[in-house]
Amino acid sequence: MNRDTSDPESKYNKWIIILSIVIPLAVAALFGVNLRKLGFDVKPLTFLPPIYASINGLTAVILMAAFWAIMNKKIKLHENLMKSAIICSVLFLVMYVAYHMTSDSTKFGGEGAIRYIYYFILITHIVLSVVVIPFVLVTYVRALAKRFDKHRKIAKITFPIWLYVAISGVIVYLMISPYYN
Repeated sequence: MNRDTSDPESKYNKWIIILSIVIPLAVAALFGVNLRKLGFDVKPLTFLPPIYASINGLTAVILMAAFWAIMNKKIKLHENLMKSAIICSVLFLVMYVAYHMTSDSTKFGGEGAIRYIYYFILITHIVLSVVVIPFVLVTYVRALAKRFDKHRKIAKITFPIWLYVAISGVIVYLMISPYYN
């Protein structure tokens, strides 16, 4: 298979594939590891959920500001905001994993229709949070490679998915927060 090494995107493709697979697998694996149940003397990080939910909310605000910036031709502002959104998403992920590795999972206690709504939002949030990883990475790489025609095309898909993931993360937190111990 011949690869065009002059294509600035091609050097990142392997990393996009690796990260798109490794990140969800690592999160799933670490989600199932509770350090306290394994005998480690660690304090539960029960203070983290409102912090990482706030970071999700901040990510949504940053994404909307970045959209406004690009629509108003404020390229450098857009670039800085998108880098900030990526940093926020990484911070969220680290805190989310840390919480679940030190604390017991919280069960949703709602009944009736609200239970179905909660699980619909939760499941779509989880699925799309995995789906969005390669989209974010490809979108970012296309901007780095200054392939703005391709960047714009995929950003039209990436933006609404990422925004949904950020907003639905906050909604999931608000819906489950009454059931935290």
